[in-house]
Amino acid sequence: MAAPDSQDSQRTIQDDLRSVKFNQENAAVPVDGAVTANDLLLAAYDPTRLHPLAQLGDQLDYLVLDDAKKNELPGAGTAIPSRGFSDDLCYGTGTMYLSGLALGGLWGVSEGARRPLAVSNMRLRINSILNSVTRRGTFIGNSAGVLALVYNGINSSIDSFRGKHDTAGSMAAGALTGALYKSTAGAKPALVAATLISGLAGIWSYVKKSV
Repeated sequence: MAAPDSQDSQRTIQDDLRSVKFNQENAAVPVDGAVTANDLLLAAYDPTRLHPLAQLGDQLDYLVLDDAKKNELPGAGTAIPSRGFSDDLCYGTGTMYLSGLALGGLWGVSEGARRPLAVSNMRLRINSILNSVTRRGTFIGNSAGVLALVYNGINSSIDSFRGKHDTAGSMAAGALTGALYKSTAGAKPALVAATLISGLAGIWSYVKKSV
């Protein structure tokens, strides 16, 4: 008797479901006034309306980036655009460091390839080259990076104090950098380094303005 009763109940539920009617009035949502991504990007829609409960009004803060703002010091407009001290410090130091690593690596390859070995073996030759590359590359790269770091700091300080950027200021910064770098080696090495780096800084400054 239980089986016919369960079948009758299932039929009753199915009949009830078939007789159900859903009201679809006002079911369609109008999309004429819907906000699209294009409206937000083109600022055609007020962002305060995204959430009325926020009650932001006109108190929205926008992040303003001065990425396009260049260095406004007289004479700072060169072939290499710069926004100021931060650009010179980061790009100058990084470029000199990587260039020093490359030059030191080439020096190490040449030194390791010509170094005499007790036993002529390819594995020993490769080991000799790698040792020379790691020794010379890091030395030249670190030295060039430190020189560029100090030079850019002194050069930016001189430009800020004088209120302009020119070749004379760059040469003065180079002289101070070289003298400071070799100050512990004595007066003569410091004078030679100051003269060398000052000349290189003057040439670099002239090339940047001439190109």
